[in-house]
Amino acid sequence: MLTVRQNRAGVQKLFRLSGRFSLLIALSFSLTFAQQSFKDFKKSQTDSFKEYKDERDRAFSNYLKQEWKAYALEEMKPLYEKQKPLTIEPAKQTQIKPVGPKINIQIEEKKEVKEDLPPPQKEPAKSLPTQKVQKDISFDFYGKNLEFDISDGIKRATFYPTNQTGIANFFDSVASSEYADLVLDIQRVSKYMNLNDWGIYLLVSKISHSIYENRDNSKLLSWFLLNKLGYAVKIGLDDRHVVLMHYSTKTIYAAPSFNFDSKKYYVFLGNSKDSIGRVFSYKQDYPNATKPLDLSMDELPILGSDFDNKLLSFEHFSNRYEIAFSYNKNLIEFMSTYPQADYETFFNAPIDKRTYRELAISIKKYIDGKKASEAMNFVLTFVQKSFKYEQDNQQFGKEKVMFAQETLFYDRSDCEDRAVLFSYLMRELFGVSALGVKYEDHMATALYIPLDGEKIRAGSKEYVIADPTYINSTIGTGMPKYRSVKPQSYILLKSN
Repeated sequence: MLTVRQNRAGVQKLFRLSGRFSLLIALSFSLTFAQQSFKDFKKSQTDSFKEYKDERDRAFSNYLKQEWKAYALEEMKPLYEKQKPLTIEPAKQTQIKPVGPKINIQIEEKKEVKEDLPPPQKEPAKSLPTQKVQKDISFDFYGKNLEFDISDGIKRATFYPTNQTGIANFFDSVASSEYADLVLDIQRVSKYMNLNDWGIYLLVSKISHSIYENRDNSKLLSWFLLNKLGYAVKIGLDDRHVVLMHYSTKTIYAAPSFNFDSKKYYVFLGNSKDSIGRVFSYKQDYPNATKPLDLSMDELPILGSDFDNKLLSFEHFSNRYEIAFSYNKNLIEFMSTYPQADYETFFNAPIDKRTYRELAISIKKYIDGKKASEAMNFVLTFVQKSFKYEQDNQQFGKEKVMFAQETLFYDRSDCEDRAVLFSYLMRELFGVSALGVKYEDHMATALYIPLDGEKIRAGSKEYVIADPTYINSTIGTGMPKYRSVKPQSYILLKSN
């Protein structure tokens, strides 16, 4: 009995001793493993960027490792200095005096648009099987299924440590990877889809988000790719997170910006509620990446087709009118991402060809054979009465200028949205030159036509006021509030 108890005690003592020894071994092993892991990480990072694919990257990498400076946030500029009115009283309804030649709207024949993306420029080797090979990432991009191969070097790149050194490490990893094919694929897809600069930015962002869950890694890859595509973009650090900044020569309203030698770089927050203070960044641009972000959209992107129908209706002098058309939901979604660009961007962007054709056919049946004054005022009445008036802040919670395509889609709109739509229809249906006329809290339009009424002078020409928000008003009649007020600015539309 005694021996057994002693044995048990000895075993318990030995267990306690061996447990402590095991714990020491485990702690020592964990520490050694952690140290070894960090060494392995540093070695893999060092080995991965021994060879740069572009000689520019060696000098730029060294520059990223130099001391950065702090840059202060610029004050954000609003679209309107004064709040737009909550309601607008309509004018008294008046009959139109028939003036001018008879109208006969001409509509182009419908043309089919090719939907499928072309194959990559590289043809597969003849010895390889022809079946489709799955790419590393795939996603829907406004109705188009896109696929891309991603090199292992890009996949391994990470923002570590989370400071300036980590940014240089990320750059070195990607710069030494096989990134060239990805850049070529982005250019190929962008060209075929007719993407403007904003579309390219969205595409690059989508690719980056598809590779990394970490938002800092995603922004860093977007920065790298956009630089390789020739765009002037910078990266900065704010509270240890990455800030992506885009150079623009035109004002982007309600967007944070930073000044680098009098060049403004803007930050797109989207729907994020993140706040930005000062950032630490570098002054020098990536070599030959000097292209500013141009938000103009003179041509629409070629997106996937997902059309739906809409019917707008209004009453005028006890008569009911109906305007039917269809719209591409993918285009509406694309436009909804737009930042608050300059007014010229919205006034000069076209309507989808199918939407415009159907819209023109609907309008044509009401105005063909009428005098010019009657036909043009019919279009003015259509824009005035087919939508409910509502401020952007009430509808969207922020200021938002709509493209003409969006104004047709939404049931509610305010003054500049209607000005954009009306001026576009005047130009396309009648070949009339138009201006956007901006006041501190309102926007109207003016037409270069020989009709009587209130006029404004822009340059050497006189234009007749037409207000698509002042319900029941006719061409030549503006709101009484603005008759003695000089407009702040005019928005010129490009000629057809």
